Amino acid sequence: MSGSATIAGKADWLDDAPLQALLAALNADGEQARIAGGAVRNALLGQPVSDVDIATTTNPDETMRRAKAAGFKAIPTGAEHGTITVVAGGRPFEVTTLRADIETDGRRAKVHFGRDWKADAERRDFTINALYAEADGRVVDLVGGLADLESRTLRFIGEAEARIREDYLRILRFFRFFAWYGAGRPDAEGLKACARLKDGLDRLSAERVWSELKKLLSAPDPSRALLWMRQAGVLTRILPESEKWGIDAIHALVATEAGLGWTADPLLRLEGIVPPDAVRMAAMAERLRMSRAEAERLAQWALSDTPAPTLTEGAFAKMLYRGDPGGIADRSKLALAAARGKAAQDDKAMMEAGGYSRLLGFAAKWQRPEFPVNGKDLAELGVGKGPKVGEMLRGLENAWIDSGFALERGALLERAADSLKTVD
Repeated sequence: MSGSATIAGKADWLDDAPLQALLAALNADGEQARIAGGAVRNALLGQPVSDVDIATTTNPDETMRRAKAAGFKAIPTGAEHGTITVVAGGRPFEVTTLRADIETDGRRAKVHFGRDWKADAERRDFTINALYAEADGRVVDLVGGLADLESRTLRFIGEAEARIREDYLRILRFFRFFAWYGAGRPDAEGLKACARLKDGLDRLSAERVWSELKKLLSAPDPSRALLWMRQAGVLTRILPESEKWGIDAIHALVATEAGLGWTADPLLRLEGIVPPDAVRMAAMAERLRMSRAEAERLAQWALSDTPAPTLTEGAFAKMLYRGDPGGIADRSKLALAAARGKAAQDDKAMMEAGGYSRLLGFAAKWQRPEFPVNGKDLAELGVGKGPKVGEMLRGLENAWIDSGFALERGALLERAADSLKTVD
């Protein structure tokens, strides 16, 4: 345990009056409450904190009673596991009673509540996630998390294999947290345990697997984590589509995102490591229980063509109109990243990168023009119902596209009238 480390002065949220009032209520009369886990870790690293969780010696009923007595709303969101959500100052805090796992099946744990802070710390996954902080900011470290945080070492608490057998999702969490917080090589014992127990990933729900993979792919630079996942056979286990395609594109994509100020995009990064095969992408999206929007984006990317970097803006506008602009943009971004990755040694690649950058700039400003003729217009010219209407509309739309969308409604209707005369 360290007596010198503190998050005071590093976490503005620590001084929030509602949080301090909640901690005071939980700390009264011989009980103890501390901020736990990720909020402490991120505050020490100077990284943003989204959720502040609290660990306490009070049992769930007592937590509810004290929170309400302090004027806060308390909701028993996971009371059977010791968790009460307390809304203080309009912000939710998950308050969980200290606990120890007494039985696990690789997915869920049965717990009993306790008062032992070390036992509570030791049931958590990694040392850097088992740090606590007192209300004044003083950090309490019972498992060596501070030293590991300083060296950016991601280490399981206790025996890696035992921690994984409690919940096989910890295999993916190992690589996800390494992507976000690790440096150098992953902990050797943890890596070997992940490789040995990777079959256990098959027990997990698809939703949990995709959620973890998406968080990993959202890291500032997931390339090293993906490399070690591949080495351990874990990546192939959850993403067999990547097996013969490879993860080499990730490094250049991450560098391009940083160089051009793009926001980290987990779906684009996924597209960089799987083949653009619409059938396989549909099967992957279904297997991982992706959202409809995610599945549609992958499908459109797989079905789209990559434009030539020398394409004129006029020709590119036609391509965008006839295709899916999102899918074409994804293809262009990946092509730009690949070209930038080769540009230092290849003048042709540098030119290609310039071309893709130009096309993406055009695509960002492009607005889909509206075809100015419809079936009602043709009916008024005397075109009967049936296939003839669709056929004529397609012909007029093609002429309009070929004109660079310049032909106006009057000219198009004139063409339609002329074609009717020719038929007559």
